Amino acid sequence: MQRVTSRQNPRLLEAARLIASSRDRRKAGKCVLESEHLIGVYLERMAAPEYLLVVEERLADARIAALIARMPSQDVIAVSGALFAEIATVPADVGVLAVVPTPRPAVPPPARFHLLLEDLQDPGNVGTILRTAAAVGVEQVLLSKHCAFAWSPKVLRAGQGAHFLTTVVEDVDLAAWVASFRARGGLVAAMVAHHGADLYATALPRPLAIAVGHSVVVLLAVLFLGGWFFSTRSTDATGQPVGFSKAFGLSGLTFGLMFATGGVLFLLANVLFPLQCAKP
Repeated sequence: MQRVTSRQNPRLLEAARLIASSRDRRKAGKCVLESEHLIGVYLERMAAPEYLLVVEERLADARIAALIARMPSQDVIAVSGALFAEIATVPADVGVLAVVPTPRPAVPPPARFHLLLEDLQDPGNVGTILRTAAAVGVEQVLLSKHCAFAWSPKVLRAGQGAHFLTTVVEDVDLAAWVASFRARGGLVAAMVAHHGADLYATALPRPLAIAVGHSVVVLLAVLFLGGWFFSTRSTDATGQPVGFSKAFGLSGLTFGLMFATGGVLFLLANVLFPLQCAKP
């Protein structure tokens, strides 16, 4: 383990640039994971990060120590809380961040369940939708060119590890993808404001792609439907139903506000979303 006190250390300078600049993230092909949860998911699903930056005062934390134990010692850098706070977008008591290569997969062959995001530009919204998509079993999330960068710190924090639980592909020509998907027998369902099919009366076969635009109502409706799907279809190890808030790790207040707001706007807008909520 290296102990660093100077902000001029090359790795600290790199981490600071990657956190501050989307251009630098894209140019370097790297991104930053801020929190032991995100890093833990990355280690489980991907590989070891290039390096960790750890707050010295948090070295004894069991969860952070477990991450350090899985890294080569030369790739762990200990810094003071003050120095960490200068670099990160999260408080120093979070304790750890990691620099990792940005996954840049090519568009894979179609699967059975896809989500298409068209020009969603708010990073928090993109991250929250990714989290919902991963929870309900979406296999591929395809983002258009003008969506928020999926690997920015804010999207990663909102996604809470969802990036590594589904396939995320950016800069996709969605019109061309949809044409090819339909030619293979796939079905594309889009949210509409009026004259749509009844959610509870429509059965759609897989392979299926759900297209989502940039409306705030669309976001909340997706969360509303994702919550309904997940809370009615998920069980714990004993076979008992698992509630939405427990399954997503949300507080009761957060879950209540999100569910109520999404439900109210969903009903007020009279949005009907043709999604079959049966198991494949």
